[in-house]
Amino acid sequence: MLKRMFRHYDYTLLIAVVALCIIGLVMIYSSSMITAVTRYKRESDFFFNRQALWLIIASFFLLVTMIFPYKAYAKIIPPIVLGTAGLLILLRFIGHTAGNAKSWLGIGGMGIQPAEFAKIVVIMYLATILGRRQENINNLKKAFFPPLLLTIVVCGLVAAQPDLGTASIIGLVSIVIMASSGINRKTFVKLSVLALIMVAIAAPIIMMKGLITDEQVSRFTGASDPFKLEQTDGYQLVNSYLAIGSGGLGGRGLGESIQKYGYLPESHTDFIMAVIAEELGFFGVAIVLFLLAFIVLKSLLLARRCTDPVGSLFCIGVATMITIQTSINLGGLTGLIPITGVPLPFISYGGSSLIVLIIAMGIILNISMFVRYQEWKQREEGSSVDKPAPFSLNTNA
Repeated sequence: MLKRMFRHYDYTLLIAVVALCIIGLVMIYSSSMITAVTRYKRESDFFFNRQALWLIIASFFLLVTMIFPYKAYAKIIPPIVLGTAGLLILLRFIGHTAGNAKSWLGIGGMGIQPAEFAKIVVIMYLATILGRRQENINNLKKAFFPPLLLTIVVCGLVAAQPDLGTASIIGLVSIVIMASSGINRKTFVKLSVLALIMVAIAAPIIMMKGLITDEQVSRFTGASDPFKLEQTDGYQLVNSYLAIGSGGLGGRGLGESIQKYGYLPESHTDFIMAVIAEELGFFGVAIVLFLLAFIVLKSLLLARRCTDPVGSLFCIGVATMITIQTSINLGGLTGLIPITGVPLPFISYGGSSLIVLIIAMGIILNISMFVRYQEWKQREEGSSVDKPAPFSLNTNA
C-alpha cells in the first residue's frame, strides 16, 4: 500500500520547488562572487558552497517531511513550540548581532535564525489547534485565546531582536489562518477589532522601546525619495533601479551584472531579484515569479480539496507566507515599501529560510499524497464524500 501511496505525490509541485532551488543556487553564485572576494575576503564560491550545503541539509528534511504523516505533528507540536520560544528568548543573551539585529545563533561555525523557524512553527500550531477545534470555532475564548496568545508572544520576541519584517509576516499569516478557519462573520469582526486594538497598543511600545533602529529609519527615508538621497539612504534602492532597468527583456547575460560589483551590498540576499533582472531580464524574473505563483496556487487548490481542516489550514498558511514574503521582498527592491531584509523565497542566500521553506513544502507534499490517495481510493470504490471547505470564509451570522 505504501508504494501505491507514493504514486500520489504531486510531483509537479516538487519539480517547481527543485527548479527554484537550482535557480537560487546559480544566482547566489553569480551575485555573490565579487562580494565574497572584496567584502568578505573569501573565495568567490564561498556563499555558493554554503548554500549548497544548506540545500543538502534541506533535502534531508524534505524526504523526512514527505514521508512522515502530517497528522502526527499534533503530538509533537507543544515541545516544538516551547523549544522555538526558548530559542527566541535565548537570542537575547547569546545571540549574534548582524545588521543591528540580534537574530542569529551560532552552531558549528554556521548560523541559524530562530525567527525563520518560528514562522513554520506558528503555522503548524495554528493549523492544528484551529483545525481540531471546529466544533467551537466561533467561541473566541475556547478556540482563539491560545492561538492569539502564542502569536502575540512570538511576534513580540521577534520584534524585540529587532526584526519587524519577520514579525509582520508571522502576524499577517496568523490573521489569514484564523480568518480562513471557518468562523462566521460575527466572530471575524470580533477578531478584526481585537487585532486592531493589539496593533494600536504595540505600535507606541515599539517606538518607545527603541525597536525601530536608525538603520530602519534610514530605509524609510530612502524609500520616500531615493534619488534625492542617492549617496546616502537611497543608495541601494537607486542601484536596484539601475540593475532592473538595464536588464531589459533578455538581460545582460548570466554572470554579466555590473551592479553586483559593490554597488548592491546585499546582492545575494535582499536584492538578488535585482541581479536576476539585470542578468536574465524580464523573462528571468517572469520565470521565477511564475514558479512562485505556481507553488502558491497549487497549495491553495490543495487546501480546497483537503477534507481535513488541519491540512487545509496548513496549506493556506504556507501559501500566505510565501505570498507575503515575496511581496515584501519585491516591494523593498522596487521602492514601494521600505527595505525590510526579508529574503526572496527559495532564491535568496540563507540556510534557515531555505530549510523552513523546504520543510513546509515537504509537509504540503505529504498532504497532497494523502488527498490524492483518498480521491483515488474513492474513485476505485465508486464512492464520494462531502468535503468541508475551511478555505472559504463562512459569512453566516
